[in-house]
Amino acid sequence: MSNQCRHVDLHHDSPEIQRTICALKEIDFELAYLAVLTLEGLKPLSRWEKTLSEGDLELLRQMNLLTGQVRRTVKTGKDVVETIFSRTPAYIQLYEQTFDNTPIDKSPQTQRFESFLFGYPACCVNNYIREPYAPNNLTEQEQKILFHWACRDCKITHLLLPAYTRIYDLLNRC
Repeated sequence: MSNQCRHVDLHHDSPEIQRTICALKEIDFELAYLAVLTLEGLKPLSRWEKTLSEGDLELLRQMNLLTGQVRRTVKTGKDVVETIFSRTPAYIQLYEQTFDNTPIDKSPQTQRFESFLFGYPACCVNNYIREPYAPNNLTEQEQKILFHWACRDCKITHLLLPAYTRIYDLLNRC
């Protein structure tokens, strides 16, 4: 672990958390990024759509994140397992109760509910439903670090970007 990683300026700045963040980053940068955004409370719930081992799940738990796994099906009938994590049990329970053993669907109702759980601005989701990937006023780099497609002139995204950028840049340095 580099010195920069040891001195990550997060509210949860224990050496154990720092080691866990670095271990998650070795699995996948985006997984570590989602975990820190969730730990910091910027995302109420996060979903990881790739397979995680029990050891990987334990890393999330070591960050004081609650975890759950939900089995879903895609249009071909194939089962997929989604890993969800949050600081709040209610978000885990809501996601599990709503989506466990259900087909993945992209209906407007589902997109709106997921956006609430994942902490996406409602204006952005509604705009995305009407016009996916409509031009916005973000730079390519700003849009890249978000997990939602921002709508043009979104006030909420503008407020989120400094915190997202701080965490993204910090993880890139360690």
